[in-house]
Amino acid sequence: MAQPLILGVSGASGLIYAVRAIKHLLTADYTIELVASRASYQVWQAEQNIQMPGEPSAQADFWRHQAGVETGGKLICHRWGDVGATIASGSYRCAGMVVMPCSMSTVAKLAVGMSSDLLERAADVQIKEGKPLVVVPRETPFSLIHLRNLTSLAEAGVRIVPAIPAWYHRPQSVTDLVDFVVARALDQLAIDCVPLSRWQGGPTPEL
Repeated sequence: MAQPLILGVSGASGLIYAVRAIKHLLTADYTIELVASRASYQVWQAEQNIQMPGEPSAQADFWRHQAGVETGGKLICHRWGDVGATIASGSYRCAGMVVMPCSMSTVAKLAVGMSSDLLERAADVQIKEGKPLVVVPRETPFSLIHLRNLTSLAEAGVRIVPAIPAWYHRPQSVTDLVDFVVARALDQLAIDCVPLSRWQGGPTPEL
């Protein structure tokens, strides 16, 4: 059985990225250890006028409902402040972690080794243990400070997958654009569970 994947959801705009990742991972029968930051509760309220529950089991039901996957896979949610959770330890076996979407505040804290909540601690553990960590920053434009912080993470081995979609797969909806980013993020962990028309090469231009 595949090891569980840690999914961190920070307070950046674009919660649909996390929702689609959950949908595809659970449909493919993966186990997800999910931690949403404190700020993400405010984002749910702002983007969807929805209140996300704080109690872990209720939150798991909430995410499944949002993703439209009532059964399949395994979803374990953690409280944002529970720094004693399994995923806070380097001894916990997992396939890696994706922070999606990732705020610039989270990027900054990870870049300087700060761990003020469980999401940041779990990500810091991936870095110190040399395990795969993928961040999907959702911000525009990037300031010089943002770029320097992202560079620090890249130098530490973190994979940076900005929420920038492509068009060669001929997307027909916003969901298609979101799924492209989700697929490319999961590609960094060798997880292929998102239906995606991948690049097959283009026609040879006439010169």
